[in-house]
Amino acid sequence: MASVNRIKEAWASARPAFGLWSAIPDSFAVEMVSGLDLDYVCVDQQHGVVDYASMVSMLRTIKSAGAAPLVRVAQNEPWLLMRALDAGALGVIVPMVNSAAEAARAVAACRFPPAGTRSYGPIRASSVIGSKDPDALANEVLCIAQIETREGVENVEEIAATPGLDGIYIGPADLALALGLPLDLGDGEAEHARAVERVREACRKNDVAVGLHGTSGEAAKGYAEQGYSMVNVGVDYLLLAAAVRQEVQKARKGGT
Repeated sequence: MASVNRIKEAWASARPAFGLWSAIPDSFAVEMVSGLDLDYVCVDQQHGVVDYASMVSMLRTIKSAGAAPLVRVAQNEPWLLMRALDAGALGVIVPMVNSAAEAARAVAACRFPPAGTRSYGPIRASSVIGSKDPDALANEVLCIAQIETREGVENVEEIAATPGLDGIYIGPADLALALGLPLDLGDGEAEHARAVERVREACRKNDVAVGLHGTSGEAAKGYAEQGYSMVNVGVDYLLLAAAVRQEVQKARKGGT
């Protein structure tokens, strides 16, 4: 069957997938942006304020608008991954993966027996993917481990070699804190760059996708040119605040 996952289509065409991070629990807001030539929109249930009911509505809206719906789950708990996939997510991003065992735990939650431990109950997934076949359901979704700790970097070669893992996504802010660096990096930029490059090289050697979290289109363009296969152009609430701030500043400059 043809893939319904726009990220997989991008990778099959050897081009990067561009997306948006969504932390605002509102279907109308995500509808306005999901059709703007985005390959994916990731609903953030780790740091966003999105509950389960809002997530389901957002996943439906994202897919209808033409982008692939992803979910960053709150933590690496199998039931959270399974619930997101059953609700129609075409992939999960799993935060704070620090070892190959933790990566394998995430992969198992995305695959049905005998390949994994996912419980069969594709309440929305079957209509999103167009099949009730366990293999088709499992093969269409992506399992992506997020590396954002010193331990994760130290174990990245083993993590990247985990059978069934589709990709690794780098969280630069948490990685900076884990390395004892300020968020603006400053003098620690070289150390941070070495850690990021180690992750990218491990992904290249194991033929898995590598993503890097960006907060602007300009940054996303640069990451794509560097060979990253999954980059986001921003985070919805940050983009909204920046746009409003810019307009208010323009208005006040002309005021009295």
